[in-house]
Amino acid sequence: MDTGGFAKWTRRFEDERERRSALGDPDWGRGATLRPAVWASIQRFQVGEDGDGANLVGKADEAGDADYAQAVRLFVAEEQNHARLLARLLAAGGVPTLPGHWTDTVFVRLRRLMGLRMELLVLMIAEVVALRYYRGLRDGTDDSLTSEVAGRILSDEQRHVPFHCERLHASLAELPRATRRPVMALWRLLLLAACFVVVADHGPALRQLGMGRRRFVADVMASSGAVVAAVLAPRPDAWTSAG
Repeated sequence: MDTGGFAKWTRRFEDERERRSALGDPDWGRGATLRPAVWASIQRFQVGEDGDGANLVGKADEAGDADYAQAVRLFVAEEQNHARLLARLLAAGGVPTLPGHWTDTVFVRLRRLMGLRMELLVLMIAEVVALRYYRGLRDGTDDSLTSEVAGRILSDEQRHVPFHCERLHASLAELPRATRRPVMALWRLLLLAACFVVVADHGPALRQLGMGRRRFVADVMASSGAVVAAVLAPRPDAWTSAG
């Protein structure tokens, strides 16, 4: 399969790594003060961000595109940095990290069921949910440290989504044309189901962040239309997020 063009993504990830290194960490000494429900929500998202990404990296290597495989490694490194930032944020508030959470266990098992295409489709559910969650966390609290951490993670996620869209576009191009839209329609149904799990698990935090359950689901599903269009369109890199 021709997945040309991923060298540019490697450069983008590397440029961001250099920018992040020059910027340095937030000032953790400020501390952080949030309501208990929001802390509990961040704990669960921190578990979801944490992981070595070995399964995804292995499948990327098997795809046979060295540029894509390197870009995936850099993507995984950014996700691991998100877990680190959230862990430091929790520590700044005197809140421990969790050893695990059932939603993350289910999510990881689903991702590993099949090949790279299935892994990316499931991963994209988490990425689209994360876009709305971190935007809400950034804008919905008056705690400056939390807003800064959420803003940094959101900026990364806004690059991750078009990156995965481009690879999924190449992957779905291998399928018969008549099956591509049904695949993405099923993806949206799975995304909706995931939203219901999130609002059930994080509802009190979403409300305290000014979103509420209905608004969160509506916003995530609205944004998914652009993702589907980007995956199916000839130029998925044109996807943008209002952030």
